[in-house]
Formats: sequence, structure tokens, C-alpha cells
Amino acid sequence: MQSNFWKKLKKPIIVAAPMSGVTDDAFRLMLLKYGRPDVFWTEFVSVEGLFSKGRESCLEVLKFSPKEHPIVAQVFGSDPSYFKKAASEIEELGFDGIDINMGCPDRAIEKKGSGAALIKDVELAKEIIRATKKGTKIPVSVKTRLGYNENQINEWIVPLLKEKVAVLTIHFRTRKELYRYPAQWELAKEIVKLRDLHAPETLIIGNGDVKSLKEAQKLAKENNLDGIMIGRATMGNPWFFSNKSPDTKERLNAIIEHIEIVNDPKRFSQMKKHFHAYTKGFNGAKELRDSIMEAKNYSEVKKLIEKFLL
Repeated sequence: MQSNFWKKLKKPIIVAAPMSGVTDDAFRLMLLKYGRPDVFWTEFVSVEGLFSKGRESCLEVLKFSPKEHPIVAQVFGSDPSYFKKAASEIEELGFDGIDINMGCPDRAIEKKGSGAALIKDVELAKEIIRATKKGTKIPVSVKTRLGYNENQINEWIVPLLKEKVAVLTIHFRTRKELYRYPAQWELAKEIVKLRDLHAPETLIIGNGDVKSLKEAQKLAKENNLDGIMIGRATMGNPWFFSNKSPDTKERLNAIIEHIEIVNDPKRFSQMKKHFHAYTKGFNGAKELRDSIMEAKNYSEVKKLIEKFLL
């Protein structure tokens, strides 16, 4: 039986959230250099896609550096049999854990019965967890939300806890709330009590609106959480987990470094969200950001930054 790496980590465990179109291999390498989290997550891939014509693009998403251990592969889907197959594949690829997305509110994902749609089908969600466990010896975790249209802690969170997953990461919003309302951290203690009752071995990680490392540590301590997951606050800020405040020159040089790691013209439009995030909080940031967002390629971006730094 493969050991559960989660049990060896010092608490609070501070981890980097999986964000589609953001936490790719290049972004994770930036975090690795400037302030690594305790655990890395990949962007999510479809378990069905992993065994279809889209297999190569799924495997591309799942590429990682040996230096990133421990790293968890996140998956989504709605067919338990594919979760079992995907779990075996992910273990063979060398991942330390597999995480099931049961909270993504994207309509295209939900239409396939995946992501947050599983909140409306508890029995299927349980089948998926069991099938995933059967396919692998690495720890299985779940990332989800408080409920669909309203808080469903007893109807949704408790059944997940009873499946004895290694980790349950909860974004403290419902699917309906998306990102429009403040995360409901006041519910964390209640969920921890339910964990203690139903699944004492399961770790609870909280997620939502955390803006600094200090805040993450404070929230974990106040709510008896095992860890905190950080998402949007890491964009444009690979220093997040080191608690360092870079100066403008360091921030802008990081854009160039990020570009050089990516080195793929096909990913230029995806990189723009990173450019936007990096160019904030200094004199002239808006003007530089506006010009960078109009750039047509990496070369133009580099020239604009180099000119700004003169």
C-alpha cells in the first residue's frame, strides 16, 4: 500500500489551487522558484478525455517536473468507470495524489454532469469516489463547494466525509454564489466538527478569498483547519508562498522569465491573464498593462517591459 503523503506534511498545509488556464507547468515552475506551496495541483483534465482523441492534450496538461513533488492531478468527469482507469494512469505517471473536481461552476463542465453538477447527484458522486479509490493506491481527495443553490452541509458535505477521502477541500461558497459574494468562512468550524464525527482521518482544507500568507495561517488556526488553498491571489504573484513583496523591477522581470519558460506562441492569448495580473500596484502600471494587452506576441511584450524599465 502506497503511503499517504498528506500525513507527513506539517500543518497548516498551504497549497496552490488548480485553476484552468492558469496553473499550467510554466506557472508552477514560477512558483517553484519564487515561493513554493506545500502541495502543487495541476489544471484539471477530463477522465473521459484521457482515453479519447484528446488524450495527448490531456497528457500535456499533466506534465510536471520532478521538483514539484508532492503534486496532485485534478480530474473531472461523470463516469465512474473512467475515473477508475484514470486513477491507475495518474498513479503510473508518478503523481502523489488524485483530486476529483466536484465544484467547478463552468456551464460546459456541468452540462456533462461533471464539476458542480455532481452536488445534485450525491449517489453518483459517491460511486465516483469509490471507483477512483479502486483504481489506485495513491490518496484520493475531493474539491467542492458548500452546496448548489444553498448551503447543503448535511446533505452534501457529510456524505463526502463518510467516503473517507484523504482530503476534502471546500470552497466556502455555493455554486450559485460563484465569486460574487464573500466566502463563508464562518461555516468552517461546523464542517470541522462534522469531520471529527464522521471521518477523523480526513484533512479539511479551506478555500476562498484568501489574500495573504498571514491571512491563510490565521484562518487555519482560528478554524482548526488542516490547511488553506490559495487561488486567485497567486496570479501575478509567484512570491505569495514566500511572503516576499517584490519591487517593480522584480515583478516585470518575472514576466519576461515567465514568457521564456512558456516559449509557445500558441499559448500567447492564455498568457495575457498573467500579464494583466503582474502589472498592478506600481506607478505607470495601468499604462504599461494597457499597452501589453494590445501586444501581438512575446517579443512585443518584452520590448514594452524593457522600455518601461529604462
